Amino acid sequence: MLERPMSKAGWTRVAFGDVVHLSKARAAAPEAAGYERVVGLEHIDPGDLRIRRWGDIANGTTFTSVFKPGQVLFGKRRAYQRKVAVADFEGVCSGDIYVLEPANDRLKPELLPFLCQTDAFFDHAVGTSAGSLSPRTNWSSLASFEFLLPPIQEQARLVEALSAQRASIESLQAANEQFSILSAAFIAQVLSRTDDAAQGIKVADLLIDGPTNGRSPAPSDREAGFKTVSISAVRYGVFDPEGCIKFVEMATEEAVPFTVRSGDIFAIRGNGNRDLCGRVGISRETYADLVYPDLLIRMRFDQTQILPDFVVAQWNHPAVHGKLISRAKSSNGIWKVNGQDIRAHKLVVPPIEVQQEAVQFLAALGTQNSVVESRLAQLREIQKQLFKAISGDAE
Repeated sequence: MLERPMSKAGWTRVAFGDVVHLSKARAAAPEAAGYERVVGLEHIDPGDLRIRRWGDIANGTTFTSVFKPGQVLFGKRRAYQRKVAVADFEGVCSGDIYVLEPANDRLKPELLPFLCQTDAFFDHAVGTSAGSLSPRTNWSSLASFEFLLPPIQEQARLVEALSAQRASIESLQAANEQFSILSAAFIAQVLSRTDDAAQGIKVADLLIDGPTNGRSPAPSDREAGFKTVSISAVRYGVFDPEGCIKFVEMATEEAVPFTVRSGDIFAIRGNGNRDLCGRVGISRETYADLVYPDLLIRMRFDQTQILPDFVVAQWNHPAVHGKLISRAKSSNGIWKVNGQDIRAHKLVVPPIEVQQEAVQFLAALGTQNSVVESRLAQLREIQKQLFKAISGDAE
């Protein structure tokens, strides 16, 4: 980290193009030239500087832009997706990816990818993009981006701090992934131990209410009355209205049947992402003034048979969710499930005491996961301040 305050003395304002070079290396026949990997925009994850996926050139490609280890790949199409990565292997990439490297010794190579992750740089890239359906920025526009360049010694300090932040964040993200793997393995074990008699009970036989589609009334100009949410309220197995609330015009008598109670479970009825379609989340609270939208399906389970938290854990397990999704139908690029699909969907119902033990174990895992998430949030906030320092915006 930065043990002492960073002075701005000696920092000079430069244009991006003064210190960064756009590589135009090409390979007309990549496979014949010995390249094995191909990278498209779909292989770069937003916010992740590491390239974790790629295609095989042997399967054919029309890409010819060459990149080498250490060079920075920046997605110029739909720059708002914030796709930046550092190559640790050689290959060819999409023409919608710029291959960048320092133009001279004024900029440390290790600082370049972090510079390309700053809000100031992305704002400039998005603001200079042209096109409605698939906006792209161009090199001359990127080259005009201005920022304060620290002296080389200060750049070294920034790189050290940012590299430590990146390593810590990646370690915590790996821990999160392990929590998910452990949870999935645990649920699979619980389900496999259940007696045959409790295997594959239809959801229709476990409900006391629903499945019921929601309502999506007209939006209201007044910030009063009833509210609704977008489908993003269902995430990570929980129904959470935070950040996606809007007010609607709805009479009380019409709204009450569609308000949210603690323990309600909501399934995503339709989504362009097939994997999100049919996912469920549980509400931890009662919201007397909140109605759920028609892109969600509400279910209320008989808790003498199956615990709501056990429903969610089982339902969202890849193997169980996969069976529901096999029923989904696609229309105009949107995957959908309906009430009939949900009624016919089958769940495993172990004895209540087994469910209780499973829920307690998963809750303990969730507590540990929350600690990791909190630490991640702190690290990202520190990283954000360091990014401001790079672009000269730090206080």
